Amino acid sequence: MRLAKEQSVLFMVEDNPDDELLTRRALKSNHLSHEIIVARDGQEAIRRLAEDEENTASSFVDRLALILLDLKLPKISGLDVLRSIRSNPKTKKIPVVILTSSNEENDIAESYQLGANSFIQKPVDFERFLQAVKTIGLYWLVFNEPCSKDSSCLKH
Repeated sequence: MRLAKEQSVLFMVEDNPDDELLTRRALKSNHLSHEIIVARDGQEAIRRLAEDEENTASSFVDRLALILLDLKLPKISGLDVLRSIRSNPKTKKIPVVILTSSNEENDIAESYQLGANSFIQKPVDFERFLQAVKTIGLYWLVFNEPCSKDSSCLKH
């Protein structure tokens, strides 16, 4: 098993501090020690990704391994954040997992149409939530083989 790179970053767009804490706890308990950067609303997420793109000296975008995105966000919706991510050449290939309380068919369909890699409804049960985040982390941060920066998959 390939171990996840220590310097890679998980960008979490989540307005609920309890869900953020549970996510951090699940990742840490499974030894997924990625740096976690959090945006509390859609506007902050878009701003942080844009500001980081301009500031290449301390860029976390270049180290992004995964974006966990809630759909029900203040200011700008998660779907609009996803639109922004997929329209930016620097972020369009980064895996985006929708982790949301919504199970609306329209949200699921639109998320995939906009380029989400996965859609997971947040389990209400504490243990199931921890297990879901563990599974997400292991798959996307350990087992998944990302497109390398030198690969032709980034030139489309």
